[in-house]
Amino acid sequence: MVATPIGNLMDITFRAVGVLRQVDLIACEDTRVTGKLLKHFGIKTDMVIYNDHNGAKVRPQVLAAINAGKSIALVSDAGTPLISDPGYKLVAACADKGMKVIPVPGASALLAGLVTAALPTDRVMFAGFLPPKQKARKRSLSYLAQVNATIVFYETGPRLGLTLNDMAEHLGPRPAVVARELTKLYEEVRRGTLEELVSLYEEGSQIKGEIVIVVGPPLKTESMTTAEIDTALKDALNTLSVRDAALAVAETSGQPRRQLYARALTLKTADADDR
Repeated sequence: MVATPIGNLMDITFRAVGVLRQVDLIACEDTRVTGKLLKHFGIKTDMVIYNDHNGAKVRPQVLAAINAGKSIALVSDAGTPLISDPGYKLVAACADKGMKVIPVPGASALLAGLVTAALPTDRVMFAGFLPPKQKARKRSLSYLAQVNATIVFYETGPRLGLTLNDMAEHLGPRPAVVARELTKLYEEVRRGTLEELVSLYEEGSQIKGEIVIVVGPPLKTESMTTAEIDTALKDALNTLSVRDAALAVAETSGQPRRQLYARALTLKTADADDR
């Protein structure tokens, strides 16, 4: 299991170069991508494509090669294999058959994003890519809102604005970081609250590159009773819209904006009925 650079080719380890030279075969996602890396370091080892599309067909061939005494290196297009990349089923099959699985650690966008975020690292959850459909994405975020840890996500450019907006709505007013194109020429790291990042990456923005989102754990605030939250919402509704009232109380209470919005809407409707 050989980690490869996530951008800067000089981030490959000496050990990784040596292993890729010595093995009998390299299993990779895309021979064009891995081929550029091998050419840069003068490595001439044969390659075979192994990815989510052909894994069921190629896996028996790889296992047979190992049984025959061959050594195989598995790489992804960038970073550490299996981290939101193909390989789990192959490793599981090897382990099930008693074959030796050896990690050759190195670059990982997960770790690079985490260490540059300036957010707590004592307890971390890796959530990978959220579901592409908004309903499923919101459901996942509602679950993750209960996790008392820094959470690391991967995301694509076209979905970044939508995802940040859903995060702000379901995770509440937390500090967060968007790290883009890590280790590359146009590396960008932006820090702020989720709400602030929403304004920087609006829906539909043409954002390019690989993206890591790091969201801090829930803010430690004095817990408010339901009655106190209702009072705060009613006061805010005297001068603010339902949306802005929910946002204002979210910032002071630490409660998710979505829940507060629903409660504020109920209170406003009830107040209108009383009149």
